[in-house]
Amino acid sequence: MANKKLNRTSEHRKALLKNMLNSLIKYEQIKTTLPKAKFLKPKADKIITLGKKDTLQTTKLLVSQLQDSKNANKVKKTLSKRYEKRNGGYTRIIKAGFRYGDNAPMAIIEFVDRDVEAKRVDKKKKDTTKEKPKAEDKKQATA
Repeated sequence: MANKKLNRTSEHRKALLKNMLNSLIKYEQIKTTLPKAKFLKPKADKIITLGKKDTLQTTKLLVSQLQDSKNANKVKKTLSKRYEKRNGGYTRIIKAGFRYGDNAPMAIIEFVDRDVEAKRVDKKKKDTTKEKPKAEDKKQATA
């Protein structure tokens, strides 16, 4: 009984863990259920500890565990430098109430000294060069 099964097969559990690790590294904060967050916390801390060791072997291990070279580079370059003086405890879990549909306990898992701007990695910036046609111009175009 090494860890929680989360009511999934072993392959599904491994894929879930890998995807959640990648999302946590990319966005530095994710919202999930409390049991999944508790399952993810020690794994995320071990990934950061692995990234702090600067060897070729640890780089290969990171890439093999995360299956994403961008996130492995972020762990090696950014996160390991941020936490070089800290001896563990890189993540925190904050309880976030209950989900509306099934009343599951929700939690936010995040890195301790996280970059707030990392949450907006995928969001596109609004293009202010294009001016939207006003309602009066539309009326004149249709007339």
